[in-house]
Amino acid sequence: MANQEDIFKKVISHAKEYGYIFQSSEIYDGLSAVYDYGQNGAELKKNIREYWWKAMVQLNDNIVGIDAAIFMHPTTWKASGHVDAFNDPLIDNKDSKKRYRADVLVEDHVAKIEAKIDKEVTKAAKRFGDSFDKDQFLSTNQRVLDYQNKATTILKRLGQSLEKEDLADVKALIEELGIVCPVSGSKNWTDVKQFNLMFGTKLGASADTATDLYLRPETAQGIFVNFLNVQKTGRMKIPFGIAQTGKAFRNEIVARQFIFRMREFEQMEMQYFIKPGTQKEWYEAWKEKRMKWHLSLGMGKENYRYHDHEKLAHYADAAADIEFKFPFGFKELEGIHSRTDFDLASHEKYSGKKLQYFDPELNESYVPYVLETSIGLDRMFLAVFSNSLVEEQLENNTSRVVLKLPAVLAPTKVAVLPLLRKDGLPEIAQKLVNELKWNFNVVYDEKDAVGRRYRRQDAVGTPFCVTVDHQTLEDETVTIRHRDSMEQQRIALSEVKGIIAKEVDMKEWLKGI
Repeated sequence: MANQEDIFKKVISHAKEYGYIFQSSEIYDGLSAVYDYGQNGAELKKNIREYWWKAMVQLNDNIVGIDAAIFMHPTTWKASGHVDAFNDPLIDNKDSKKRYRADVLVEDHVAKIEAKIDKEVTKAAKRFGDSFDKDQFLSTNQRVLDYQNKATTILKRLGQSLEKEDLADVKALIEELGIVCPVSGSKNWTDVKQFNLMFGTKLGASADTATDLYLRPETAQGIFVNFLNVQKTGRMKIPFGIAQTGKAFRNEIVARQFIFRMREFEQMEMQYFIKPGTQKEWYEAWKEKRMKWHLSLGMGKENYRYHDHEKLAHYADAAADIEFKFPFGFKELEGIHSRTDFDLASHEKYSGKKLQYFDPELNESYVPYVLETSIGLDRMFLAVFSNSLVEEQLENNTSRVVLKLPAVLAPTKVAVLPLLRKDGLPEIAQKLVNELKWNFNVVYDEKDAVGRRYRRQDAVGTPFCVTVDHQTLEDETVTIRHRDSMEQQRIALSEVKGIIAKEVDMKEWLKGI
């Protein structure tokens, strides 16, 4: 486990050192669980958002995007259930005075059991070598089966207790499992209580006339309240989707794991409006579609899995997560939820306005059902960043730290390096930069030996380096170096743009979906 913690610490320090993520208002000692994206982080984040938007909106002719306000009428949150039901189960340790999410404590306990399964697999793989059959081992090894059974039983009980709001049983489960406070190591726990996660604020010039508002805890409601506006103005026919990316805010008590769980974060959500009764097919279809999008980035099929929910939200009739293997284990990256007609029916009830769709084929009106896909942009950033950071041992007994970001998402696509700062090489390099910057983010770097400049670009995640040298003066060729393989090719100056474009073009990557 310590090894995983070390890996995660390296991810966090690398993100800061290379201009990806900084602690918010760090010069004032920062705010916990609030982060700023640096010059490279802002670019990577923008590229992930664009990769999602292109796949979701541009490539689907029946999905459109909106950008709704963060402030919404307070009754919105009454209708959505957030005022009454947007709670986390919290437990305090009496000795350390630290507060934890009760469900997370149990899930972390289960993660330790899953880590034991991984250990058994690693040991067996060493023992059996090439003849090792992982699937067979997982389904036949008694010790592994016992661990799996234990993990499933615990999660099932947790899910059922939370669904029934039986908080006493959640505490009993924590005690039975012998879970200790990570800080004090003590088992001296308070009862489990519910805590509402919405941030309150006020709208208005004077205190006595101000309206109590909330910062939105999700972006979905902005889509639901605009359902009719979009449907009518866009003359949309069911099934159709509305997509949105934007900030949401949750007063997370146990915000941790860097940008995995933050108080201010960004979501990328799409609500798909469908005919009642068709939700099962659409649920399966979107589960598959979304997984294909993730896999198109080439981050390894083994790093993803589906997790079907035991505990369903009050509005859902099916829900699954796409989980990703972060440095701290498999955790939720995206949710796919069949939300029935809960949202539109509830807003119809609270607003007194009809939120229905007239179906010309059936010649009747109905409240559409909704299928939701919801992904955290910051979590996606962490998945991409942590998966890409590797330390490689090279043949000449040296090592290099390289950020193998999918080239389509990399903040800077190419670094142009003059071999020396003389003989007209910087001028040619600068001219190339000026040509390429219309198509890509480019950096120019002339400081230090070329080997050190390569290492710097490897660490920041730049997929290509182009070196201008004395041969360039003779025959207008340059060396292009590929980040991942470190392979170098001699190519004509005129070919540089085309070679890079082919590797970083979103179209080429999105063909995979």
